[in-house]
Amino acid sequence: MIDMHVTLPGGLHPLTLNNPVMTASGTFGYGVEFTPYGDLTKLGGIVVKGLSLAPRRGNPMPRVAETPCGMLNAVGLQNDGAEYFVRTTLPKLPWREVPIVANLYACDPGEFGELAAVLAAEEGVAALEVNISCPNVKEGGVIFGQDPRQAAKVTEAVKMRAGSKPVIVKLSPNVTDIAHMARAVEDAGADVLSCINTLTGMGVDINTRKPLLANVVGGLSGPAIKPVALRCVWQVAKAVSIPVIGIGGITSAEDVLEFLLVGAHAVQVGTANFIRPDFVFRLVDDLAALCERMGIEQWDDFRGTLKV
Repeated sequence: MIDMHVTLPGGLHPLTLNNPVMTASGTFGYGVEFTPYGDLTKLGGIVVKGLSLAPRRGNPMPRVAETPCGMLNAVGLQNDGAEYFVRTTLPKLPWREVPIVANLYACDPGEFGELAAVLAAEEGVAALEVNISCPNVKEGGVIFGQDPRQAAKVTEAVKMRAGSKPVIVKLSPNVTDIAHMARAVEDAGADVLSCINTLTGMGVDINTRKPLLANVVGGLSGPAIKPVALRCVWQVAKAVSIPVIGIGGITSAEDVLEFLLVGAHAVQVGTANFIRPDFVFRLVDDLAALCERMGIEQWDDFRGTLKV
């Protein structure tokens, strides 16, 4: 029977997950909202919704829309702010039993560093995940995740203030060469990479002649993007020497193994949590059962063994 634990090297203290199944930021709230649907300690890790230094109201409604095999969202990173999270929400999470990963949102490298210092100081925060799919307002709105130099600056700023906590950089697929972006943030000190964030998309209503989202464009997620996510993880895993976490359209245990097969150490589950709030808990059991059926006894023996 397989030992489900996964260790992600990085920082002074490697991140050890109970299993490869994590939640994706922005799809699982702060974690506490899902306690009626399953045991949080059963999960590999919990990535909470994006946190900023100050509270954010997010974008106007409507900001979520269903699409064939997926979902568009332009929530706008609504959150209560980092200080409220560490004071009020973090103590409610079982951080001694399951790693809690804080997802960071900011508008310039200095702000990212300041936010990292606030969150890294908390014992209950196991690691920091950096959302580089946001604009650098001091550089004319350039998206950090689309410019390797800007992405590196953010990574360096977070690493300087992260202390012993591993730094995970979440890559955007909306680039020409994701492997180039991956190498840039690895060189800047990233301990782990997660990919992918959402694809940029939009939807329209021919009857009202209006966009489905008030923000007009948003992030596309769900099963529709899984082939893109697999391709990105495969390219990134070959390009860097640090661990990769795969994200994008996971709806089954077989999907999890597909990401591990192309080189991921772990996965994050997002849109499926909206379909069934108990999905991620069931997935952990399904994955263990599938490994037993397939005779998989060690993650190291399976990971990255795609025959090409």
